Amino acid sequence: MNGVTNGIGGEKPRIAVVGAGLVGSLAALQFGLMGHKVDLYEYREDIRTAELVVGRSINLALSCRGRAALRDVGLEETLLKHGLPMRGRMLHDVNGNRKVVPYDHVNNQAIYSVGRKFLNEVLLNAAEKNPNITMKFNQKLVDCNLKAGEMTFMNTVDKSTSTSSADLVIGADGAFSAVRKQMVKQYGFNYSQTYIDHGYLELCIPPTEDGDFSMNENFLHIWPRGKFMMIALPNEDRSWTVTLFMPFKNFESISNESDLLAFFNEYFQDAIDLIGEKRLIADFFKIKPQHLVQIKCKPYDAFGKVLIIGDAAHAMVPFYGQGMNAGMEDVTVLKGIISDYGKDIAGALQEFSRVRWEDAHAICDLAMYNYIEMRDLVNKRSFLLRKKLDDFLYSKIGNHWIPLYNTVSFSQIPYSKCIANKARQDKILKNVAIFMGIILLILPLIYVFFANFVC
Repeated sequence: MNGVTNGIGGEKPRIAVVGAGLVGSLAALQFGLMGHKVDLYEYREDIRTAELVVGRSINLALSCRGRAALRDVGLEETLLKHGLPMRGRMLHDVNGNRKVVPYDHVNNQAIYSVGRKFLNEVLLNAAEKNPNITMKFNQKLVDCNLKAGEMTFMNTVDKSTSTSSADLVIGADGAFSAVRKQMVKQYGFNYSQTYIDHGYLELCIPPTEDGDFSMNENFLHIWPRGKFMMIALPNEDRSWTVTLFMPFKNFESISNESDLLAFFNEYFQDAIDLIGEKRLIADFFKIKPQHLVQIKCKPYDAFGKVLIIGDAAHAMVPFYGQGMNAGMEDVTVLKGIISDYGKDIAGALQEFSRVRWEDAHAICDLAMYNYIEMRDLVNKRSFLLRKKLDDFLYSKIGNHWIPLYNTVSFSQIPYSKCIANKARQDKILKNVAIFMGIILLILPLIYVFFANFVC
């Protein structure tokens, strides 16, 4: 066994992190920098040397919360150098007309398009250089004794098994977490899983013939079409990662090249020239549409020994660009709590669950709502009017009126407070509208009264 008993001889608790994705590798790096001995386990092979990386490749939108977590481990500037700033949405209508909707017209803040694989490699490289961290790939967690912090792994190459233990086991192993699977068996663990009836499929817009971007790279491009939408995020090589989100029944209705071209000619005509017919056909039929799942659960800790973070604790649909940012913020929050609680790991884990679950559930709900906004509401006059009103008030009274998107993406205000702030703003505007309505109703009566009185 390789566990270190809490506090004996002043040694820091030994930590096992299961999952070497973005959140897991960040967590391992953070705790390694804090002086903990860390074992980082990953069921896949090392993505840095793998010929084919299996998994999601939706581009990531790095915003304030993720940047803060990366800054804490000294990697923010590295990512910003390779990220592409997106300062708003570029909306494409069915006729190919484009409209810019800035994220922040006051401070001109941006979110950054970064490659998932590149970011993961940067984190793994940094972790590998830390002498406190041991990385073990091709290790699938097959059993975990939550009370003892004991784990059994199977080597995915030779099928051999091994056991190890730690004072703290952190499950950062994604939406289908093996660590959470063990926690679900415990009394008092609440868990819900929701698949939406929309899937996604990735396409690609290549660079132009002269090697440049085919569209303005400083925007997230969106083709909103009511029940479905397409988005495009820029890549460092001047290509675009394009993602089509729509109900599975719509995907199923496209069974051949003619169906596909007819569909794109009707809804995304300007994208055909950008992608190219041959590439569009090849990419569309290359792989089946993927599912999107939302997972909520609580508590995130068990027996003072185990904790889940990131998608293992709160998987969300990708429509607010906060999945990675929320997971990285988990690490920031956890670091602060463990630093405050010292050797009381059990107390720290309970506190993390207490302060984090409401915010995690809040961003899951916001992500689901934002899909409706991105594919439908952005085309409605009422939405655009509210956006202009929010921007006007934000420019005039600053911190007293911060739009919802800005609080989520450009601040570290807890997600639940972002929603509460939006509800307060809605109430104020509703009351103002009611007051103005009453004024408009009584003005004619006042006029009639004074007209008759004067007469």
